[in-house]
Amino acid sequence: MYRIGFDVGGTFTDFTMINSRSGRMSHFKTPSTPEDRSQAIETGLSHFLNEYGVSPDDCAFIGHGTTVATNMVIERRGVLTGLITTRGARDVLEIGRQSRPQIYDYTVTKPEPLVDRWLRREVRERLDARGAVLVPMDEQDVREVAEDMWAAGVEAVAICFLNAYRDGRHEQRAAEIVREILPEAYISISSEVLPEFREFERFSTTVMNAYVGPRMAAYLTAFEGRLRSLGIGVEPRTIHSNGALMSLDAVRAFPVRTCLSGPAAGVVGAAKIAGAAGFDDIVTFDVGGTSTDVSLVRDGRPTFTTNRLVAHYPIRCPMMDIHVIGAGGGSIAALDDIGALSVGPRSAGSLPGPIAYGRGGTEPTVTDANLVLGRLSGDTLLSGRMRLDVEAAKRAIAQKIAEPMGLALEDAALGIIRIAVAKMGRAIRAVSTERGFRLDTFALCAYGGAGPLHACAVAQETGIRTVVVPAQPGTLCAQGILLSDVGFDFVKTGVATVGPAQWPQVAAAFAGMALHGLTWLDGEGVSTGDRVMRFSLDARYAGQNHEVQIDLADNPEISLEVFRVLFAEAHRREYGYDIDGRDVEIVNLRLSVSGGATTAPRKGYCAIDGDPVLGARPIYFTDGWYETVLYDRTRIPLDTIIEGPAIIQEMSSTTVLEPGQKLQVDHQGNIVIEVRHYAK
Repeated sequence: MYRIGFDVGGTFTDFTMINSRSGRMSHFKTPSTPEDRSQAIETGLSHFLNEYGVSPDDCAFIGHGTTVATNMVIERRGVLTGLITTRGARDVLEIGRQSRPQIYDYTVTKPEPLVDRWLRREVRERLDARGAVLVPMDEQDVREVAEDMWAAGVEAVAICFLNAYRDGRHEQRAAEIVREILPEAYISISSEVLPEFREFERFSTTVMNAYVGPRMAAYLTAFEGRLRSLGIGVEPRTIHSNGALMSLDAVRAFPVRTCLSGPAAGVVGAAKIAGAAGFDDIVTFDVGGTSTDVSLVRDGRPTFTTNRLVAHYPIRCPMMDIHVIGAGGGSIAALDDIGALSVGPRSAGSLPGPIAYGRGGTEPTVTDANLVLGRLSGDTLLSGRMRLDVEAAKRAIAQKIAEPMGLALEDAALGIIRIAVAKMGRAIRAVSTERGFRLDTFALCAYGGAGPLHACAVAQETGIRTVVVPAQPGTLCAQGILLSDVGFDFVKTGVATVGPAQWPQVAAAFAGMALHGLTWLDGEGVSTGDRVMRFSLDARYAGQNHEVQIDLADNPEISLEVFRVLFAEAHRREYGYDIDGRDVEIVNLRLSVSGGATTAPRKGYCAIDGDPVLGARPIYFTDGWYETVLYDRTRIPLDTIIEGPAIIQEMSSTTVLEPGQKLQVDHQGNIVIEVRHYAK
């Protein structure tokens, strides 16, 4: 039997297949198809079926990661959406928060709400902060608003009432009425999408869920159709932003939870593979064609957050704490208004792609710069299946960058790489140094098509001493999907000061949430012996506005005294102090449920027979051209030591070993690079 995972990225769609009996893994990459993302999926799956003689009936698992929802928000390609809310709350989406992260930049503006004001409609209803009815819902108001939205051609409706996180009955009844009038509309209610307090984040998350819902559903339908046309009958799973898998029905209901789908899979894979190699503390470094995604893993566990901006819109749901910047192989290099060189965040994507792709691209990119410097070859991408036009890349960088700036061609190309590396370094510091972690105690786990290409330079930039490059790094997100569990997150808001009288209510609330979790696991078909539950609390000192999270692991029935100790420790870790004797408030109760993945054994690394040396060519580094040996990674034996400069080639990526650096292939086939740091 076979398990297949794939990640639909902005530039490439990556695939990994594992034989459940032998543990042998196979990999494939193909350019993404923006006009219909499911087309690239069919191409990859057909490759496995035909190339390896796999019967569709032998596909026991299909898992996928996708950034379709995120791209829809970035490109404003969602559907016409309406919002129904409590009288007086019409402009919550537009008012937002008054924080200004870039206080001195007057060019920064807030994004336009995903729902135009004329479609943000109010009805008479009101609950108080405890969920008691102050004003009964006026059903006629709801009917009139729904009829107006039907006349306007609205395809999705978000229903967000004040204090609905306490009791969703008004929202549920409003949804029933809207469905009578707009039977084809996609409806999201905040008490199901995000039953938490703080109206702005709850409204924003629910609206985004509705905005992308219909087109995400259409994408999933097309995806399922491709599977059926190939004869694959297994029910596919999708990885969501917290690194766990869920069914397509769950994705249809909560598409907003897939905004970090692919990158989260990469973090799962990196944490497990690096941990097995003895590196429990890592910075994950995923560089694709469009973006660089970085995250911190401590003691083998990824870090999580519940707050994030997607295209400058806040969403709130449990997710991996991944920092994303617009710097990748397809990032466009250009001169700005004052003639300075800039790189990204604009990307050439997969179509037209870098100039060297020969698909109509006209602006030089990071990939083009690597070709000019000899770090990539015109015949190595995807093991030669994709030819690159090196001369076209040289002409473009010469005409658009080197000549206007009065630079030699090589220096212009190196400048593009240096700027991209500096941006990647800043992203890594944002998740590490800026949070009090010393980078010299972490390894850099580099993956994605362009991660290993820049890893040594980024390690030098940030002070990291060790780089780990897993086997087939360009498909690690797809591998991570095969290493992920089924899972979901539940939350219940209940702001209350903690005391002996209130503490038993916390255990009772957790017990009720556990029942919901078990019901969800039943629906996902997770067997009893494979179920895992993790409980946590969000708490704060009385008078504070934001809270810290306390991990209770699998035991919510701790004593009040133990809770106070755990809270003080968490507060000191987050803010550097605690306040003895100050009242503590519990804000949210959280439950994460998961079911163990059926992970096949990974086949031990074994080099293919043959000479690993492919030849040599000149490569341009910081201080000039070096005659550099080229290696086929699949033929490098265990424990081999290689000193830089060197180029390590494989189907999914290229690793650049800079002068003065040294690598060794470990027992699992990972490339482990010892980084030499030069005085600056």
